[in-house]
Amino acid sequence: MSAALYVGLDVGGTTMKAAVVDDTGTPLSKPVVMDTLPERGQEAGLETMCETIRRAASAAGKTLKDIAAIGVATPGLMDIKAGLILDPPNLKPWKNVPVRDHIKGVFKIPTIYQNDANAAAYGEFWVGAGQTAASMVLFTLGTGVGGGIVLGDYILEGEHSHGGELGHLRIESPRHGRRCGCGARGCLEAYGSATSVVARARDELAVWRGPSRLKEYYTANNDVLTAKLIFDLADGGDELARQIVDDTAYYLGLGACAAIATVDPEMIVFGGGMAKDEAFRAKIHEYVVRFGLPHPVRKVKVEFAKLGSDAGFIGAAGGARLALKKGG
Repeated sequence: MSAALYVGLDVGGTTMKAAVVDDTGTPLSKPVVMDTLPERGQEAGLETMCETIRRAASAAGKTLKDIAAIGVATPGLMDIKAGLILDPPNLKPWKNVPVRDHIKGVFKIPTIYQNDANAAAYGEFWVGAGQTAASMVLFTLGTGVGGGIVLGDYILEGEHSHGGELGHLRIESPRHGRRCGCGARGCLEAYGSATSVVARARDELAVWRGPSRLKEYYTANNDVLTAKLIFDLADGGDELARQIVDDTAYYLGLGACAAIATVDPEMIVFGGGMAKDEAFRAKIHEYVVRFGLPHPVRKVKVEFAKLGSDAGFIGAAGGARLALKKGG
C-alpha cells in the first residue's frame, strides 16, 4: 500500500502556492504559483484555488484520485469551524467566502481549512526548525507579525478562530504606544515587523544628529528605506542601524516572554526576511533570558525558521494529514 499524499494550498494577497506533499512532509515537486488577483472577485478566486490544486497534482505526476486530503490556508479574519474567510483586508472585496466547502465540493476530497500563520507554524513543527520539539511557538516577521502555536501536534486555533494572534500581544501602553495596523496602539506588530522597523528608523532619522551611513543613504536615495538595508548596515557597524535592530530584538524578546508565560513551549521560532542573522537571534534570546520567567527561559530554545515561504503549503498539507489521522 502506497503512502498517503496531500495537497497543501497557501493563499496570499498577491499569489497562492500549492504542492503535493507526502507522508514525511516532502513536496513531490516545486510548488505551483498562481496570481491571486483578489480584485476579480471571490468566485474567480475560488476557481484559481481549484486550478492551483489541479496543477499541483499534475506537477507531481499525480491525479486527484491519488490525494487523501487537501489542506487550505488563508490570511485574514476567518471562521475556521465554518470554513469561511470573513472579511480579509488583503483579499478585498472578498467577504464570507466558503473556501472549505467549495473546494471539498469540487474535488470530493476531505478538505481542511487553516489560518496561514498556523499552517506555517505547523510546517516548521512537522519538518522544519521545530521537528525535534514537543511544542513550539512561531513568530513570522514580515509586513506584520503573525504567529502560530503548536502543542504536541495540537494546533491552537482558539474558540473563535483567532488563537495565536501573536502580533497583537500588547507590549507597550495602549494609550501611548505606536499605532498598529489593527487600529490599536502598543501591539507587537507595531514594533517588531519589517514595516515597523522602517517606520521607527524614519522617526529616529528625523532626530539623529551623529554620523550615520544609514542617514547618508536615506538622504541620497530620496528617503527610500528597507528593513534589509537597516540590518545590513547594522552588521556593518552603523550605530543608528544597530540601535534600531537592538530595539527590534528587545520588542520581539518581550513578545516571546509573553508567549513563554502563556504556553511554556520547548521552542520559540522566528521566521521571515529579518530572521536570518545569528547575532539578531542571539540578541532576542538575551532579552528573553533577561525579562522572562526565570525557570522556563533557561530551557526554552530560540531558533530561526528553516522552510522559508514553503512553510505555509507544507503546513497546510500537514494539517490535512493530521486531521485525517485523527478522523477529522
